[in-house]
Amino acid sequence: MAFSKKSIPFFIAILVAFLPLNGNASPLDTVAIKKEVITIEKKEVKDEAAEKQEKIDEVIGHHVLDGHSFSLFEDEAEKVHYGFSLPIILWDNGVHFFSSSKFHNGESVAESNGNYYFLHHEKIYKTDASGKLNTELVEGEEHVSNAQPLDFSITKGVLTIVVVALLMLLLFVSLAKSYAKNGGISSGAGRFFEPIVLYVRDEIAIPNIGEKHYKKYMSFLLTIFFFIWFLNIFGLTPLGINVTGNIAVTAGLAIITYLITTFTAKKDYWMHIFWMPGVPVLMKLILAPIELLGTIIKPFSLMIRLYANIFAGHIVLMSLVALMFIFHNWVGSSMSFLLSFAISLIEILVALLQAYIFTMLSALYFGAASEEHHHEEAHH
Repeated sequence: MAFSKKSIPFFIAILVAFLPLNGNASPLDTVAIKKEVITIEKKEVKDEAAEKQEKIDEVIGHHVLDGHSFSLFEDEAEKVHYGFSLPIILWDNGVHFFSSSKFHNGESVAESNGNYYFLHHEKIYKTDASGKLNTELVEGEEHVSNAQPLDFSITKGVLTIVVVALLMLLLFVSLAKSYAKNGGISSGAGRFFEPIVLYVRDEIAIPNIGEKHYKKYMSFLLTIFFFIWFLNIFGLTPLGINVTGNIAVTAGLAIITYLITTFTAKKDYWMHIFWMPGVPVLMKLILAPIELLGTIIKPFSLMIRLYANIFAGHIVLMSLVALMFIFHNWVGSSMSFLLSFAISLIEILVALLQAYIFTMLSALYFGAASEEHHHEEAHH
């Protein structure tokens, strides 16, 4: 039987079409297997992405939040943390004092005088020997219902504050001694800080408070300026320090400013709050509570401004650093590195700027409290 050349492609096409029928799996089975493989691959990619995101959130949280130990870095393969422990001080029917190393970075239960405690997200909860935490969902979020002892521990934020306080004491005591020794001329590190001290006096204190009253506020203004500045600079190091990004710290600084303003204010200050001169009586009754509320809003704005700027800066910087590990190509990682470097330079400026703004606004409040008014009706 002879075949023409034209019929050969036709028979080849039929043969290819019937080849799947000779296999062990049908076309539908093949498609199903392919879909299952794709689903498994997508699930693995999704789990890997979720695990990476969880790790990034943990690192960012470690940097911006306070902690009960100083963890410098860790070996993920060996699961070893390198750093040092800090003292834990709790009040729970008596004082409990032990090292944070007992928690093993939140993996073990710590026992003290028959009581058991567990460290969860840098909060200490009272538990049993197994370390069980009772959790419940509140508005879609998981909350731990275990009792919490009063925590007076030396956290890394507290330790940083102590270090900065000692550093300032050392610097400015040496500056004062150099003045006395060299006839009013600074020496050593004091040569760098002397112009800054003069700037705070001549450009912040005197213009806003006045030459008559500025001296009694100078110690606080200098302390608050260098204290915030040094803490902000420490926050730019990779040590996971974020003291001024802690709202409790900024609230404490703002409360001190409020108390100084309140207890050093002259009677004219209170008169302009409760009984403004030259204003109709009805308006005085309306404006008095508003002005009184303003005395509280001012330190509140100090607290929020410092906290929000520093905290947001740390979040942005750490997020850009995290992008270097998310991108799997040199273009994306390089761009993330350049952006992180640029933001770091800006944060150095912000560290100084926020110290200046807090000091400037505090001086403005002190100036308003100590200002002496001369009303026209006093001359009649």
